[in-house]
This record gives sequence, structure tokens and C-alpha cells, in this order.
Amino acid sequence: MNESILRRALLVIAIAGLALGTAAWRTGPGPIDADTIWTAATLPVAVTLAISMLRDFWIGRVGVDAIALVSMSATLVLGQSLAAVVVAIMYAGGTVLEDFARGRAERNLRALTDRAPRVAHRKSAQGVETICVDQVAVGDELLVRAGELLPVDGILIDAAALLDESAVTGEPLPERRDAGDTLRSGTVNAGDAFSMRASALADQSTYAAIVRMVAAAQTAKAPFIRMADRFALLLLPATLFLAGIAWYLSKDPIRALAVLVVATPCPLILAAPVAFLGGVSRAARAGILMKGSAALEALAQVRTAIFDKTGTLTIGGAELVEIDVAPGHEADELLRLLASLEQASHHVLADSIIRTAGVRKLVLSHPRNVCEYRGEGLKGQVGKISIAAGSRALVLEDRQLPCWAIAGEERCRHAPVLRVFVALDGRLAGIFTFGDALRMDARDTLHSLRSAGITRMIMLTGDDSTAAKRVSTFLDLDAVVADATPGSKVTAVEAEKALAPTMMVGDGINDAPALAAATVGIAMGARGGTASSEAADVVVLTDRLQPVAEALRIAQRTRSIALQSIVAGLAFSAAAMVVAAMGQITPVAGALLQEGIDVAVILNALRALGDGRVRRAM
Repeated sequence: MNESILRRALLVIAIAGLALGTAAWRTGPGPIDADTIWTAATLPVAVTLAISMLRDFWIGRVGVDAIALVSMSATLVLGQSLAAVVVAIMYAGGTVLEDFARGRAERNLRALTDRAPRVAHRKSAQGVETICVDQVAVGDELLVRAGELLPVDGILIDAAALLDESAVTGEPLPERRDAGDTLRSGTVNAGDAFSMRASALADQSTYAAIVRMVAAAQTAKAPFIRMADRFALLLLPATLFLAGIAWYLSKDPIRALAVLVVATPCPLILAAPVAFLGGVSRAARAGILMKGSAALEALAQVRTAIFDKTGTLTIGGAELVEIDVAPGHEADELLRLLASLEQASHHVLADSIIRTAGVRKLVLSHPRNVCEYRGEGLKGQVGKISIAAGSRALVLEDRQLPCWAIAGEERCRHAPVLRVFVALDGRLAGIFTFGDALRMDARDTLHSLRSAGITRMIMLTGDDSTAAKRVSTFLDLDAVVADATPGSKVTAVEAEKALAPTMMVGDGINDAPALAAATVGIAMGARGGTASSEAADVVVLTDRLQPVAEALRIAQRTRSIALQSIVAGLAFSAAAMVVAAMGQITPVAGALLQEGIDVAVILNALRALGDGRVRRAM
């Protein structure tokens, strides 16, 4: 029988026994007295608990539910059958309440796995066939219909596609993708049908990795939870000692029984697992995958943050940094002409130039008579204008720079940038400077991390010191390490980890060793960095840096809630034990009081599912 169903059945039996016994007690003597009914309702719960404890003991695990078993057994031996059935209801109700709490916390994680892609539509010479997702091979051309899940990772073949990536990244609005863009499995086609080419097998795609991480999150046990388990074991001898003292001093075994009844360590048994699973679930909704509650707890204690530069603090591609324009020309018109010409080019900068023009909503023209000079640039005609774009040697040949361009040339002389010179009808009209631009949210993210308690922040990069300095001047960093190899990155991370718990944030294959070496490795996984994602403890699925700060906030809040629940629950239980030892609480009242403590502790632990932010009415 399913354990969850068994627990509910035991609770129903115990409640029914309490009701029937109470009715028999009120109506007076009958064929079956109240004590017999209450005892009969208690025994199934006690026997099931005993079997469960023996099973745990057989595999080397000692359960803290022993106090509940001792309580039920003692109440029956001492003839307190009413107290026994109330304790049985308390214990069975606690297990059902735990199932409910875990179900709430696991719902978002389970939703991810339940919606995993199962079929794909493969194109062939005979038409389109529907196949199991496991049959997709790399290179297959697939059709994705409107509203369908993308079955595997791939490359967009059609001109454009509109994707709902909320289940993977947490981003609420659909994202537009253009031909050649990377697509990830598990996202939803929010527009018209399109074609894509598979670039990975199903079990190697993004969504399969997410499912594996979710499975790890649901089974891994945080050190905090293991510590709580070990601490809970101390309660059994402590409880028996206090109960024995109460019995010895009062000569009343009922006092000892009351101590046992209120001592069930549900705050330790339930609070920590529910809170941590809630935190993992909350992070998943924000596009942050925690590989188990151990990663979440470790992240909550981090005090040093180390960042890779390229692709982490910066965008990781050639983006337009600035435009120097000759007098008499306009930057947008010059960009429009350049982007029109670049439509005929395969150079790495061409996509960036065309995309930038698209963002500015510039209407491009069709280029004619284009001649590309490999590695140097290209020349052609856009409308009636002859245009040349590329290196200084191609565009200017031996001519000197005009006065308006000298300042920009000096400024970029030693900077790690690419400069595209543009001439119209033989005259230099502008210079476009491309570089690895800082992420828009980088400064805000670092500020948020400072506010959250990060005391030291370091940039670690394989680039030279000039490139590192250009980025670091805009950021609040404590140290910069340039010219770092994968090996020296690991050395730097280990040195910082020896001083304080450290997180490493990176995105590339060369960051994987450093991510694994850190206390917590955080991978920027939006661009499919498989090696770094596998090595990391936390994976950010959005192409933004801010979720790193959000992950830290969630981890800190979750750990705080778990600790609050444990401390408050144990404090209430300890106080109740002392009052019971003094004879002020009966066993029945103690069982009801302990149940109230359990409910309060679990409800508090479930707060980890929320974001903790106060919403003000407008």
C-alpha cells in the first residue's frame, strides 16, 4: 500500500476510534466499553510505527519517532487509553500534515518533470512522422507546432520563432528567436509552427539536465537537516530522564507519561526538510536550479563571491560600445547603411551589427555588388551610396585619420576592442567600436550581494590586465585576478575558500574546475554550458546576473525559516515538558498541545515557498 494512503488510513482509524469511544463513554456500559475502543484504535498506529522503526534500524538508521512509540505504549500500560488514542491521532496527524507540506513544496519541482517532452515530429522525404523523443538523432530536422514543447535542444532553421521559456528560465514574457539561434528543450512554441535542427539527444538536452537536477534536489539531504536528525536523537534519553525525575519526585507515573506525550520532536523531524524543499521549489520558480538542499544551505553561508569576467560579468560577445561620427553624418543612418551592407557578410560582427540595427528599428536596404575581403571587411553599394566597411587598412589605405577620429583612436589604442571603419563614397564617415560590454544588471547585482552580507568580491579572468581593468573600473570589486588559467583559477578559489565560504560564478568550460572547487559553484547555464552546469551546485537558467543575488536571498531566508521553526518548536516543547513534569498538564492535554506546536512549526516552514517580500497596496 502507498505510504501516504496508509498514513491517512491510520489517522481515520484513530479519529473514528476516539469518536466511537467517546460515544460509548457518554452512553454508559455497553457490549464494548470506551477503553477497549480507544485501545483498539491506538494499536494499529503503534504497531505500524514499531514496524517502521525496526525497518529503519535494520538499514542502520535510528528514528526519533521512538518517543511517540514510548508514549503510546506507556499510556496503554498505565490504562490511559484516552490519552493513548489522542497521542495516536497526534502522531498520525503529524505524518499526514508532513505529507501535505511536502506535497506543497514539491509541486513546482514535480511540475517541471511532469511536462518533460515525450514526442517529436521528424521531417523526412516521406513527410512528417511522429516519433518518441528518445528516437531523435543529432541533425534531424524537426517540426514544432504551435503550443508544443520543444523536444530537444537545437538550432532554429526558419527566419523567426516566438518561445515561452517561463518553465525553464522563469521569464514571464515570450522571447523572439531568429534563424541560427540556439533553442532549448522544454520551452513552448508560443507562435506559429517552425522548423529546427536537433543539436543534442534527448537525454543530453537542457530539459533532461533539469529533470536530473530536480531528482537530486528531492533526495539530497542538507547538512543542516542531518545535524537536526542527530540532535533530535538526544531528545529520547533527555525525555526519559526528565520523565523519570518527575515520576520519582511525585510518585505519580501519570506525570512521567505527560512529559513523554509533549516531547515528540516534530519540530526537528518536519521543519528543516519542509523549509529546505520549499526553498528549492521557490528557486525553481525563479529559473534557479539548486542541486539539492545541501547546495541551498551552503549558499546561505557564503561570504566571498568570485566572478568570471567574459559571459558572466560581461555579455560575452562583440557588442556595439560606441560610434564616432564625422561632422555632417547621423549615427543611426550610418548604422543603417552598415547593417544593410553586413547582410551579405558571414563575419562574426555581422550578426551583432544587424541585431543592433533591429533593436533601433532601422529599416535595412538590399546591398548590391558586394565584394568581401577575407579578414579585412567588405565593399558594396546600398542604394546610390558606395560603402566600404572593415579594417583601417582596407578603408583608409595609407591616408591619415581626420581630426574628429583621433581622440577615439587614442582612447581605444590599448583596449580589447574591434573597430570597424566606415567610408561613404570614399570618405571616412564613422568608426564603430565593438567590445565585450558589461551586463546591464552587473552593478545592481553586486550591490545586492553586498547588502546580503557578501564581504569580499573578486573578478577572475583569463583576459589580460588591460581588459580586466576596463571592466573592473565600473564595478565595486575588492580584487581582480587577470591572465588566469583554469589551474590558477582553482588555486585562487581554494585560497579564498580557506578564509571564508566562497561561491564561484562562471559560464564557460574553462570555469568548470573552479566551480567544482568552490564551496558553492553557480553556473550561468542560459547558453547551454553543459560542463559548467554539471560541475556547479546551482544553475541560473536566465541570461541575467541578477538571479545570483536572488538565489543567495532565497537560501538565506530558507535557512533562517528552518532555524526559526526548530528553535521555536523545541523551546515550546521544552517548556511544555517542564510544566508537565510539575503536574500542570494531563497526558490528553499534552497531546493536544504538542499537535498545536507541530501545526505551527510546519506552517512556518512553508513560508519558504514564498518570496518574503512585503507587497504594498497601491
